[in-house]
Order: sequence, then C-alpha cells, then structure tokens
Amino acid sequence: MEKKLDNSYLKETIRLLFAGNKRFEALGIPQTLEMRRNYRELIIKTPGLNESIGGVILYDETIRQRTKDGIKFTQLLKNAGIIFGIKVDTGAKPMAAFPGEKVTEGLDGLRERLAEYKKMDVRFAKWRMVIAIAAEIPTTACIEANIHALVRYAALCQEAEIVPIVEPEILMSGNHTIERCYQISEDVLKRLFYQLYQFGVDLEGMILKPNMVSSGKARVVHSSVDEVAEATIKCLRASVPASVPAIAFLSGGQSSLEAATHLNAMHTQFKNQLPWMLTFSFGRAIQQPALEVWKGRDENIKKAHKLLYLAAKSDVSARLGKYFNEMDRAAF
Repeated sequence: MEKKLDNSYLKETIRLLFAGNKRFEALGIPQTLEMRRNYRELIIKTPGLNESIGGVILYDETIRQRTKDGIKFTQLLKNAGIIFGIKVDTGAKPMAAFPGEKVTEGLDGLRERLAEYKKMDVRFAKWRMVIAIAAEIPTTACIEANIHALVRYAALCQEAEIVPIVEPEILMSGNHTIERCYQISEDVLKRLFYQLYQFGVDLEGMILKPNMVSSGKARVVHSSVDEVAEATIKCLRASVPASVPAIAFLSGGQSSLEAATHLNAMHTQFKNQLPWMLTFSFGRAIQQPALEVWKGRDENIKKAHKLLYLAAKSDVSARLGKYFNEMDRAAF
C-alpha cells in the first residue's frame, strides 16, 4: 500500500493562517514597479493588521521586494506574526476553440518553483481558475480543463509541503440568475472534489476558496443578502466534504460592505450547520477603500492605513456573525 503523505505540516499552516495594475489605472496611479512596491509596503506596514489578518498572498515580484529602508517584505510579515503564501498560476488565457472561455496556465516548471518558494519560507500557495456564465457557456470541456490543472497544482503543492489554496471562481459578472450560478457552482465543486480524490490530494491539507452563490452583477434586481447566504451554504453542503478544514471566500468584485454582510449572514443563519471553518480571503474588498484614498500619495498613507485596518476588522466580525460596518462609524 502506498504511504500516505504526512499532512501535519499542512494542518499547522492552516491553523496559523486563520488565527493590481487595473485598479491603479482606474485611479490614475502610475503603473510602475516602484509604485506597486510603495502600495505593498503601505499594506504590510498597516498598524494592527495582524489583529485581523493571519496570512497574505504575495506575487513572485513581491516576495523578492524590500521596503524603502531595505527590509524584506517577508521579514516584516514574520515580525508581525503573519504567514505568507504565493500566487503560482500565470493567469487565465483564452481557451483554444472555445470562444469566451479561459483556462488557467502555469503548470510548466511548477515543481521547481515550489521548491524555491519552500526555501523562502512560503507556507501556502494559490491557483485561480475562472468560469464565466453566459448563454452557451461554460462548456464541460472548459470546466474539466481548468479542474485538471487546479488539481495537479494542489498535488504538487502538497508534495512540496505547501498548503494549496484551491480557487474555483465562478465569475459574478454577467446577467445570470442566482439559480444558474448555483447550478454551475455545484457542478464545478462536485467535479473538483471527485478529481481531487482521484489525484490523491489530502483534503485535510487544503483550503477551498470559492465564490459566493449570487445573481450576476449585470442583473437589474440583485439577490438579497439572505438569498445569497442560503444558496451559498446549500451549495457548499451539497458539494464540499466535511474533511476540508476551511473555506475562505473570495470577494469576486463585491464591495467591502457586500462581502462582509454576506459572510455575516451565513454565520448568523447557519452557524450550527457548518462542518468547516467559514472565513474570508477578501483581497480586493479589503484593499479597495484604502487604495481609493491613497491614490499613490504619501500624505494619504495614514488615512489608507485606517481604512485597511477597519475593513479587515469588519471581516473578522462577520466571520463571527457579529458584523457591523466599522468604516461607517469611523470619521477620518
């Protein structure tokens, strides 16, 4: 019988973990290496961030960067007790022969890259697949191609003793109903976990990062908070094994308020029906208010720090089912 991978290191990372150029352009911020470095330094140096954030996802560029004072970003994170991971996919590219659909790439050389990141003290990694909803899509071929790559990534991560964050995102853009989103989300998740089992991925040593189940952003009438909470929990309970330790939602283009409100409703309504830790990985929703205030100017750093701190604190409250909008109460 094949020896089962010892997942104690993976479990410990998960325990510790849960204790963009396009956005620059929209705000008129120069899209330069130095400006990206400045923004990342602003985030990492936010006072009190470690009260709410247990881990951050870095890019290959970021993990090698230093502050203006010459201190490694990774060292600052370690000093704050925040563990760090790495995005390892190389992006979603148009899928040949399937108009309107994409497949995520990045498997070439991944084993070697993970070995390098392991030496840099990376504890977890992230790979994002994206599925769009429209009249004739998604196709089964697109779903299967993306899941195959996502599962191979997860297996390679565990081989390297790095926790895989498995991110099957059903995009919120579009005019689809909440029922259509539920159908696609459930189908994708069931196919995903079947393949994870087939490839020998240890479910206790991974984190799922899914979308919430909601109507498309282009619909005139959007799903209510209660509808999103109910549909999302129903979908997850039908698709995700209880052995998965944590589900960390992506924000998927939601505002900070929307993402936190939806997460809060799941906990207030279904707290006793959740076999997994249900938490957040709201990169954009947490950062966007601070980014809009900062605008690349040093004189706005303190205001940006405050908004970032409050957004993260609000999401922790939502994870406990005790959410109130911290930013609405804060004058700055």
